Amino acid sequence: MSETNDLIVLPPKETAMDVYTTPKGLDPYLQKIIARCQEFEPTVQTVKGRKEIASMAHKVSKVKVALDNLGKELVADLKELPKKIDAERKRMRDSLEALQEEVRAPLTAWENAEEARIQRHKDALAGIDAIVAMGGEASAAIQAQIAALDAILVDESWEEFQTEAEHVKAKAVGKLQEKLAARVKYEAEQEELAQLRKAAAEREQKDREAKIAKEAADKAKRAAEAKAQEERDAAIKREAEAKAETQRKELEAQLAVERAEREKADAIAAAERAKNEATEKARQAAEAERKRIADEQAAADAETKRREANRAHCGKINRAAMEALVKGGLPEDCAKKAIELIAKGKIPAVVITY
Repeated sequence: MSETNDLIVLPPKETAMDVYTTPKGLDPYLQKIIARCQEFEPTVQTVKGRKEIASMAHKVSKVKVALDNLGKELVADLKELPKKIDAERKRMRDSLEALQEEVRAPLTAWENAEEARIQRHKDALAGIDAIVAMGGEASAAIQAQIAALDAILVDESWEEFQTEAEHVKAKAVGKLQEKLAARVKYEAEQEELAQLRKAAAEREQKDREAKIAKEAADKAKRAAEAKAQEERDAAIKREAEAKAETQRKELEAQLAVERAEREKADAIAAAERAKNEATEKARQAAEAERKRIADEQAAADAETKRREANRAHCGKINRAAMEALVKGGLPEDCAKKAIELIAKGKIPAVVITY
């Protein structure tokens, strides 16, 4: 059973293998598609015509997919014929894709031209904004920007962008005119400020010169007063120094007497301290000797007690060990001798823990 497409009736599945495995087996179908497309008279001058071109191109795309899918089914059913079928599929796809492009070419060309036309208008609009953005701050530069905008002619050549271009240009000119008015006012104010600054600078210069002259006179007066004061201060200083010298000598004499008295008292105190220190050292030495003798005696007594206690402890453990040996079957004299040898470390690897 054959499947019907908008352009052709697809090959029946029963005979599709012969169609796809025969060199150029799809040519009859391709020729029918081409014939249908050639019968079609495209026009891009109307919306309907452009839609019909797009529809026809879509139909070619659909039949391409349908023929390709039919080939895919044959490949899936018969793995041994994939190369032949794939080659025919590719040839068919290439042919129909080329045909699709050929059929759609008038519409594609129109779309590209339309896109370029619209972009030209958009670039021209951007150019208006660029003139506003690129200018300087001086009034002359702003006037040059306005002149550049005035040179732009907005007429029917702008096509559907004419209204927008008129609006953008008017807005740009208005913005620059406002900027120019503000700038002219600013420059006039700056000129006035410059004149005021110049006048102020001249006044300040005169004031500085008058101030310098006054400062020079004041300086000379202060110098004379300072010299007179310096002479007065020198006389006062000489008198004060003479008086201070007399007081210094009197003070030195008094201090010498006091120093001699202190030295005498210090010598007496030092002799007394030396005597007391000698007595204390003798006492401490005697006390230390007594303590040393007592400590030595206490240490000797403690050592004697420790040895006696240790001897008693060791004797107790030795007796217990000997009794254990006797109990184990050794004669008493042998057991006693063994304990003595062990206690003296004469028996290797055997010790008594006390």
